Parts: sequence; C-alpha cells; structure tokens
Amino acid sequence: MKRYDQVAQALAQRIEQGQYRVGDRLPSVRAVCRELGVSVSTAQEAYRRLEEAGLAEARPRSGYYALPVARPETLPRVTRPAQRPLEVSQWDQVLELVAPSPEEDDRLMLGRGVPDLDAPSLRPLKRELATLHRRVGTYGLNYDSLQGSLALRRQVARLATASDCLLHPDDVLITTGCQEALSLALRTLTEPGDVVAVDSPSFYGTMQILKANRLKALEIPTDPRTGISLEALELALEQWPIKAIQLTPTCNNPLGYTMPEARKRELVALAQRFDVAIIEDDIYGDLAFTASRPRSVKSFDDEGRVLMCSSFSKTLMPGLRVGWMAPGRHRDQVLHMKYVSTGASATLPQLAVAEFVRHGHYERHLREMIRQYRRHRDIMLGWVDRYFPADTGVSYPQGGFLLWLELPGVDCVRLKDRLAEEGLHIAPGSLFSASGKYRHCLRLNYAAAMTPIIEAALECVGAIAATLRETRPDHAPTQA
Repeated sequence: MKRYDQVAQALAQRIEQGQYRVGDRLPSVRAVCRELGVSVSTAQEAYRRLEEAGLAEARPRSGYYALPVARPETLPRVTRPAQRPLEVSQWDQVLELVAPSPEEDDRLMLGRGVPDLDAPSLRPLKRELATLHRRVGTYGLNYDSLQGSLALRRQVARLATASDCLLHPDDVLITTGCQEALSLALRTLTEPGDVVAVDSPSFYGTMQILKANRLKALEIPTDPRTGISLEALELALEQWPIKAIQLTPTCNNPLGYTMPEARKRELVALAQRFDVAIIEDDIYGDLAFTASRPRSVKSFDDEGRVLMCSSFSKTLMPGLRVGWMAPGRHRDQVLHMKYVSTGASATLPQLAVAEFVRHGHYERHLREMIRQYRRHRDIMLGWVDRYFPADTGVSYPQGGFLLWLELPGVDCVRLKDRLAEEGLHIAPGSLFSASGKYRHCLRLNYAAAMTPIIEAALECVGAIAATLRETRPDHAPTQA
C-alpha cells in the first residue's frame, strides 16, 4: 500500500470511529505532515482520496472538514446456521427473481443486484460498443482465444494490482460473467457429494451451482462486520471432509462487510494448514468505499490455492457478460472445463471493455460510482430508520450497492408476496441460505437515483412489514 493510502486510511478510520464529528475541521496538511512524518504532497494526496471516498470536503482558504457518516443503530446479529452439510434448495424463488426481463416485469425491483446503468461515466463504453464492430471487422465476429482476449487479460492483470494481487495476463481466464467463473472453480475442485464451506448468508447464485453439481453446503457463522468466523471454519475443517471454501470477503453480498486484512491472511494460513482451496468471489471489490482498495485474499496466496473470480457485471453492465478468474495452480483443469462447457467467450464485449479500461475510463467511472453509492447508502439508511420498525437490524456496507435488513418477527417471503400486489419486489433472505434460513431478512438495492418514488416504495415496505408482524402475537425472530 502506498504511503498516501496509509495516511488516508488512518484519517478515514478516525472519521468512521467518530473522533471527528460532522463539520469538524480536520488536521491541516502541515499537521498531518508533522504527526505522520510525510511530505506535503503525500498529505495532500491522502486528503484527495478522502474527498473521493466522501469522507471529507475541502473549503477554500479554510481546510478540510468531516462529512456525515451514517451508521445504523442496530446491526444484524452474527449468524448461526446449521452445523452440518446441507443440500441446497430455494431454486423456485431464485428463478422468480432472475427470470423476468425488464420488458416482462413492470414491478419496481428493489432487491436485484444490478448497478446504475444510467451513469454518465458509462457513455464512453456505450459509444465503444456502438462503433467497435465497424472498426475490428470480422475479427470481432470470430472466436477469440479460449483463455480470452489478450488485450483484456492485460488490463485485468493491471487492475488487479490495486488489491496487491500480482498477476500475469497468462494467469487470467476470461469467462461469461462471474457466475461461470464460480461454476468452473467449483466443478474443477469437487465431485458430486462433496462438501463446500460457505459464508452465511451467501450469494444465491453460488448456492445454485452447488445444487446443480449435487454438492453440499456447510454454512459457517458470519459476522456482519468482520465476515466468516475463522474459529468456526477451523472446527468445521477438523470435523468434515471439506473440498473448498467459497466466500465473498470484500464488499460482501449480501451483508456488505469487508473482512479485515489480518483475517484474510489468517484465512489463507488456515487453508494451507488443511490443504484446501479457496474460491474468492471478488465481484464487488472495486466498489469499496475505503480510501484505498482493500487487499484481496488472492494477494496473500503464494501457493496458487486461491481461485479468484470476478466480473465487470457489477462495476459496469451485467449484460456484457464479461467475467474473469485467476485460477492459480488449477489453470489447466479450469481451461479444459471451460472448453467442454461454453468454449470461448463473446469477442466484441471483451474488446469494448479492454478499450474502456485502457483509456482510463474505468477508474474514472469507479470514482463516480463509489461517491454515488456511498451517498445512496446513507440516504437509504436514513429511510430505513424512518420507515421501518425500530428494532430492524441493518447492515453497514463498506462498498457496493446492497443493503441487508433483519426484521424480527416478519416472514419476508410473505412480505415479498404482499409487496407484489403493490408492484414492488424485494429479495427475501431465504434465497441466501442452503436450507431457506433468514426468512426474517431481506436485501435491498441502492444503486439507482434515490428518488421520491424509491422513498415511497421504502415507506410502503416498512409499513407492510410492521403490519405483518402485528398479525403474529409471538413474533420472536427465528435465529439467523
């Protein structure tokens, strides 16, 4: 991590921890230089990073001041899933969430994992997509390498350095979205009947890959601030024949946490001790709200046992279907698995993304989205506090655009059905568990503009949730 990133991180922690209140004047550039022993240019760059992260603002001839940091009063509880491997269910609910197209479904989709597709910073990519086929001719219509476009693999390897992950373009495999990357990883490492340890709650797409390949999920207790319990994972590794550990440690979906760096290092050491592979879903990592991009688990791996999976679906557009993975020592097996399943990925989207990144548009787009999503998170947290029952547990996402709510005594599957009558759609928490737990939880999306329509929708969700709970005299929540 560069020195100015370290300074920015130190100042950000003070703001996040409340050492500086909203509107407080932050230490001057010269005071930072004296305290931390850095140059003026380093301190100035650190403050620029804080501005980008939405934590500070510069006032002419006055200095830097702390901006509001919204924090929920009640976080979701540490999860306590079943302590045995389970077969995955919930396919019918997942199909209902992902199957309808925007043309077929006019409900307001509050729970889908879709970024803001109207962002002005996406215009260069849209222009590239519109004109690329004329520039590259038949090359764009032909198969590219099975491993993926070299131009894109070079850019992916360059971007990976932001998470301290050193990759060669030959270490990278382009996939049809992150879903294919996760599927390839699991199919390479496992056989039907094997056990895979997962964080809990966990991305429903991964759950369904386990189901399709007749694998069993062992859900590990997860903290909404620090991630998967390494202590519980260690006990599980001692007790069960676990073939792989699959998790989303950075800007987690759906809980929003980022696993502390020290725990990421401990996770890799644990995997080394038990000789088990790690599948790291890093699809939201580039959208971290911190002053510098958090390190990936892959960056601590010197044995090639971490299979890192990601995509441009959440940072750019899901319709591109451009994902990638760094499969480490499993590269050859994964490459063969891709050949027998999907073959080469579509050429034109790869070339468009490569050009978008090469010209610096991607980094500029990320800066805009991070500012927007952080601001939207705080607005939605305010609406939840205003319109939902007082004991609602709310996550505090450290990146991305997804919020996790815990509603004691409310069956969110019933809530989903009731909201459908109002033209609204949420993602109930039961989607994110192998056995359908977390029925009293739901996921919301705050990517798009926080309009009066969205506020009214949140007010409706909160009001109906309160009504459903009132119909149950015994509304003690089922433990997550």
